[in-house]
Amino acid sequence: MALSPKERMAIPRQHMPERPPEERNRDFKEVNLGFTEALAKLEADRCLQCKDSKCVYGCPVGIDIPGFLNRVSEGDLKGAAELLLSANALPGITGRVCPQEEQCEKVCIRAKGKNGAPVAVGHLERFVADWARQNLDMKTLLAEPTGIKVAVVGSGPAGLTCAGELARKGHDVTVFEALHRPGGVLTYGIPEFRLPNPIIDAEVERLRQMGVKIVCNVVVGRTFTIDELLNEEGFQAVFVANGAGLPIFMNIPGENLKGIYSANEYLTRSNLMGAYEFPRYDTPIVRGRQVVVIGGGNVAMDAVRTAKRLGAEKATLVYRRGRAEMPAREEEIKHAEEEGIVFQLLTNPVRYIGDRDGWVTGVECQRMELGEPDESGRRRPVPVKGSEFVIPCDVAIPAIGTRANPLLTNATPDLKLNKWGYIETVDAFGKTSKPGVWAGGDIIRGAATVILAMGDGKKSAAAIDQWVRQKNNLPQLPETTAALEAYRQLDAAEAASRSA
Repeated sequence: MALSPKERMAIPRQHMPERPPEERNRDFKEVNLGFTEALAKLEADRCLQCKDSKCVYGCPVGIDIPGFLNRVSEGDLKGAAELLLSANALPGITGRVCPQEEQCEKVCIRAKGKNGAPVAVGHLERFVADWARQNLDMKTLLAEPTGIKVAVVGSGPAGLTCAGELARKGHDVTVFEALHRPGGVLTYGIPEFRLPNPIIDAEVERLRQMGVKIVCNVVVGRTFTIDELLNEEGFQAVFVANGAGLPIFMNIPGENLKGIYSANEYLTRSNLMGAYEFPRYDTPIVRGRQVVVIGGGNVAMDAVRTAKRLGAEKATLVYRRGRAEMPAREEEIKHAEEEGIVFQLLTNPVRYIGDRDGWVTGVECQRMELGEPDESGRRRPVPVKGSEFVIPCDVAIPAIGTRANPLLTNATPDLKLNKWGYIETVDAFGKTSKPGVWAGGDIIRGAATVILAMGDGKKSAAAIDQWVRQKNNLPQLPETTAALEAYRQLDAAEAASRSA
């Protein structure tokens, strides 16, 4: 029997089971355990099935959230999985790392009010994706082969999503990945305690079964240029999603001391190259006793929690603003606090201190206080005069952001860039200044979220499909035309929703 709105409102948000902090902070097994079917159904029962579903506007890939939640509520997990997979190429991944609290859950009507608690869309997405992986043959119906070759540069979330969408439309898709394993930032940047590699592998394998070819150890800009892909290699379109993986440093004294890693190198050594299992994997990493990580985002949180798991007696996060201003997900901050991470807030490094052998021994910091908001909307940190102090450490890891690697763009001079070196797009679908080339993900906006990158990949795939069919005098797919119009309407509705 269907629940009344009053009965739905009476159900509290269900807690995701987790491993105990004192156990999980010593290994790399996943922290969250996932919903049981009973918990998933109870949480899905909380959805009010709004007629004007703002949660859909808040989803960059346009999932029919009320639809898949309703199927979970009814016990139709197969239907829920099919609906979810029709919109999202990587639900097992987004269910774990997408910041739903800033997307679909933020605009959920149940989030309103002082004690509001939105429906746990992310936890339910993860539950349905995991159920589907274990219980369904997830083969995707493909359109008739077109014979049109499309290249995708980068196998991160934008690239994989675009590749899956284009393969679904019948195109011959090849993904070129610079590293030796697909997944991009999903593989090298996110630790297994948040996103296990078998989840990524399963999502990638499903794309391979759809006909997507993934070629690793290919650096576009060196191995091939984009012009060579479009000409000698016979690709009619290229989607560039090579990310923004060049680390940013603080440019303070002592930055070249030994024991100082960029967060990118530190996480890549541990995640992609298995350094946490040295010597099983021949990738060493310095296991500091006292580790300092600088930054307040998800990457900083991943790095400091990794350091704890690698044996640090004291793992400290240094951030120049307060807890309320931290851009990291609330769940990750909470997990870090539970796991014994030390937070040095309103603190900013001014120099590194080293010994006579060139190894870092400490970080000299300065206390900060918050002033007026800056262009990001967060209150600007202001130094407190005479407040300098030293945090002892034998490993320091700045995690303050990344920027675009110019290797590909330097080899493509007719690809227009903005002043920060990111690729400029001329419309909402990722079209660039170079004919036949689209771009999406971090390479157009800087480091952002997995789901925003996936939204880019999905939109660009629709635009590419329309363009190559028109170029080859092939009939347009009605679903592509409908998708392009839906994206336009979704963008307009989202903009209206945010301004309301």
